Amino acid sequence: MYFSHKLGRKYPVAITIAGSDSGGGAGIQADLKTFAALQVHGTTAITSITAQNTYSVTKVVDLPPDMVVEQIKVVYEDMGIDAGKTGMLHTSEIIESVAEAVSELGFPLVTDPVMIAKSGARLLREDAVETMVKKLFPVAKIVTPNLREAEALTGIKIRSIDDMKRAAEVIRDYGPEVVVVKGGHLTGDKAIDVVYDGKEFKILEATKFSDETTHGTGCSFSAAIAAYIARGYDVIEAISNAKKFISISIRYGLKMGKGVGPVNPMAALYNEASRIYVLNKLREFIEILSRNPKAIKLIPEVGLNIAYSTPYPMDKYDIAAIPGRVRKGLNKILYSVPEFGTSDHLSRYILKAREYNEDIRAAMNIRYDEKILDILGRMGLSIGFYDRLKEPKEVKEVEGATIPWGVEYVYSELGRIPDVIYHKGDVGKEPMIVLLARDLDKLSEVIGKLLEYI
Repeated sequence: MYFSHKLGRKYPVAITIAGSDSGGGAGIQADLKTFAALQVHGTTAITSITAQNTYSVTKVVDLPPDMVVEQIKVVYEDMGIDAGKTGMLHTSEIIESVAEAVSELGFPLVTDPVMIAKSGARLLREDAVETMVKKLFPVAKIVTPNLREAEALTGIKIRSIDDMKRAAEVIRDYGPEVVVVKGGHLTGDKAIDVVYDGKEFKILEATKFSDETTHGTGCSFSAAIAAYIARGYDVIEAISNAKKFISISIRYGLKMGKGVGPVNPMAALYNEASRIYVLNKLREFIEILSRNPKAIKLIPEVGLNIAYSTPYPMDKYDIAAIPGRVRKGLNKILYSVPEFGTSDHLSRYILKAREYNEDIRAAMNIRYDEKILDILGRMGLSIGFYDRLKEPKEVKEVEGATIPWGVEYVYSELGRIPDVIYHKGDVGKEPMIVLLARDLDKLSEVIGKLLEYI
């Protein structure tokens, strides 16, 4: 922990001991973004320089082991190191030198046993695997192999969670305190990790997303663990938080390059930074709406709501809305202060619509009326319809499945997400019109014009 005498403030310090990825998707580049996103001062000890992009590694130049160690020591002597992580350690000589330095300095180490790049290039020489196991694992606090690495380290063919547990037990016998076997490559719709501390297993689950943007996943995950440890979190809490961090980084990865796009370690930070802005914009929207006497005409029997999401929503808790919805009063509308996580229905519309169009962040439900639909059409808005009477039985039986099904149906019919989606109700279900927009400014523009014509 570095103490600033000038500001009287302590800064957690983490170091990444890894290779440089010229494409910026993995290695020290991904690690430094992760450290910064998690409010940790990031430092580096570069082990190798790679000429790398999203689909290939064309050249690797290793730095002399003594230079790698010197980088670690000068950082430690000046700022201290609260936690470290290793990534690409290409040779036995580099591994031995790093292990000796970590043992001497004593900071907690997260080891990501990087063997193969996402492009398929080997980043750990075959003759160095044994050195890593015998020299580095015993000084590591946490080791984070993926399935392929765990298989290479144990000889166990991993096809199930039980196999992951067996592999974790074997790897822990090599010396680390805790092992995290990452199950992102396991068959299924969940990304399941097995955590083993020598006493008990902990299973961490998250939604599995497309593998189009997973370059740098292991780097950012291990860096996130190190960052949380540097901030004082206990090991299990650090791993759990890192799991959430990497999930949003993958979900909102950067679709760029000709190969596998990089994860986006900044997504979580941008999300958190936007929350006050989102609430303020929603408060401004509802206050302006409340001043229009015609607004009451838009309120359905079940109430009206407006929802606005952060730039990278993962669930309803990243989407703000009006608690209790907007209700009819005596010649005015009644509403509460906006909060996050208060609208299941509009959150489902936004989250599902974003699977097809990530620009969508705002939604508003209003009263169903053929005249209103006609006005919206004449305003030039695109309109989609789904029939709740045709909803499959297996969908209807699942709580919360109707709206995602409806949005998916509309997309399949139109080939895009329209500005307006409506349905004519069902038994006990009120017909409804839902407006979708990129932001509240656009939604305000639409509602303003609509109220002029009503």
